[in-house]
Amino acid sequence: MNPPGPAVALIGPTATGKSALAHELARSVEGAEVIVLDAMTVYRGMDIATAKPTAAERREVSYHLLDVIEPSEEFALAPYQAAARSAAAEIWGRGGSVVYVGGTGLYGRAVLDDFEIPGRFPEIAADLEARVAGERDALYAQLVELDPLGASRIEASNDRRLVRALEVTLGSGRPFSSFGPGLDSYGEVRVAQIGLVVALEVLDARIEARFRRFLDEGLVDEVRALAATSMSRTARQAVGYRELLAHVEDGEDLERCVEAAIHATRRLARRQLRWFRRDPRIEWFEDPSAALARATRVLRDAKPSGKLGP
Repeated sequence: MNPPGPAVALIGPTATGKSALAHELARSVEGAEVIVLDAMTVYRGMDIATAKPTAAERREVSYHLLDVIEPSEEFALAPYQAAARSAAAEIWGRGGSVVYVGGTGLYGRAVLDDFEIPGRFPEIAADLEARVAGERDALYAQLVELDPLGASRIEASNDRRLVRALEVTLGSGRPFSSFGPGLDSYGEVRVAQIGLVVALEVLDARIEARFRRFLDEGLVDEVRALAATSMSRTARQAVGYRELLAHVEDGEDLERCVEAAIHATRRLARRQLRWFRRDPRIEWFEDPSAALARATRVLRDAKPSGKLGP
């Protein structure tokens, strides 16, 4: 089912310029608001290395799903999806348009493809996580017996996905595969997706320059302030923060940590590109102006008259 109002998604690897493009799009299309599809911008206080929009930019454009929770909290996929749905419904209810933007592939798929996300069963998950290292083959065989289709979509060596599939199957009483066709299946286009791509050597240079700019903007002090709080496991794993925490908490050489963060960001960009390249529905652009023109047409062609809903 298509969304009930105008929407477009700007996606791609980190540092390709998609956030700036989304901001310009929202400024140029009346009533457009931005929903950020990112697993880390939900955390308050994690501002610089997540490249959140500035205070001035937020005064120009309405942004959603920023600063939702404290760094000490965990924010799973299901509540994130629910928050994104709620934000989109509010925007469409005002007669506006939704501009999705982000590089977190799974979060994007959950929202753009309207996934049915299984619940969590913490006690079952904890038991499986404690057993998986020593009983991997047995647990995979159990999944094959209970959900052969789900097992066929998972590599037996992928502990995280194995545990999740068994957690859902045992906890819900339904095969994990019954919740959807899987990440390797791409359905009809619900939301037009426009991807920005940059030559890798250019992207690598941008990533380094951007991270060193983050340092000039006070990233080390931001990380030091975060380290003084109780950061969640997820927040501590954010690229850029994880590496600088080693400097702040363990006294590792700053330049070595900076180089590690730049290298990790480059690896992240390549993983993101591989993820997005698998989706045949994405329209790719090297020229940001051409991408902006295409996204603008999508929203203006779909623009309804008056407000949506009651």
